[in-house]
Amino acid sequence: MDRRKVLSTSGAAAVAALAGCATGDAGSSSGAGSRTVFSVAQPMLPIAGTNEMFPVRRIYCIGRNYAAHAREMGSDPNREPPFFFQKPSDAIQFVAIGTTADHPYPPLTKNYHYEIELVAALGKGGKNVSVEQALSLVYGYTVGLDMTRRDLQRAMGDEKKPWEIGKSFDRSAPMGPLHRVADVGHFTKGAISLKVNGVVKQNADLNMMTWSVAEQISKLSQAFELMPGDLIYSGTPENVGPVVPGDVMQGFIAGLPMLDVRVVGTKNA
Repeated sequence: MDRRKVLSTSGAAAVAALAGCATGDAGSSSGAGSRTVFSVAQPMLPIAGTNEMFPVRRIYCIGRNYAAHAREMGSDPNREPPFFFQKPSDAIQFVAIGTTADHPYPPLTKNYHYEIELVAALGKGGKNVSVEQALSLVYGYTVGLDMTRRDLQRAMGDEKKPWEIGKSFDRSAPMGPLHRVADVGHFTKGAISLKVNGVVKQNADLNMMTWSVAEQISKLSQAFELMPGDLIYSGTPENVGPVVPGDVMQGFIAGLPMLDVRVVGTKNA
């Protein structure tokens, strides 16, 4: 099955469990007398409790946003300003509530890591947004995994080269449906954890972020014009680590449904 095709079902099941992407009308006009040569999928996420879809524009991720995780990655959280990287929007792997999605072990890596994170979805945009106004841009939240080919990331870092290859690959962004702020409120505190095969690996509180979601939005808006459809991965707690085929990950954030993912395939030799 084409992982970019949407199943014609309702609510959270409105997207194929492998991807969460939808395709617009083929051959749509971009101007008078012009036509696209082919159609490109528009990544989307279902909105929990509705039959509506959230179109995804960009995925921003903040690095080393919990002090203990910054230290385990060799950084000093007391001196380091926030920094961001991006994943392609079609890296999303949608995971429906109550299901365990099969997540392929990716090529090239021998050290594949989980990172559990709160994901904020923007329904409004802006430039130079104040911290006080930042949360008014947020449409909703979900639980996400920032899957990482750690060996490739570190190798590129050692060579002072960009490390997108470690972060920005197919299905590197598993996540559940969006939950509207109107339904769940904002997440400034609360438990965040991840289990692998039933054993707790990551366990922290959202109030332990070095930079809050509001501060992240404000900082990002100084460098980019934020737009509706942007997602922000808000950082992971300490104790990131490897998974191999057969492992089952369970991501939890208090107030949101569990995210269940099973690694499948064969580990690279």
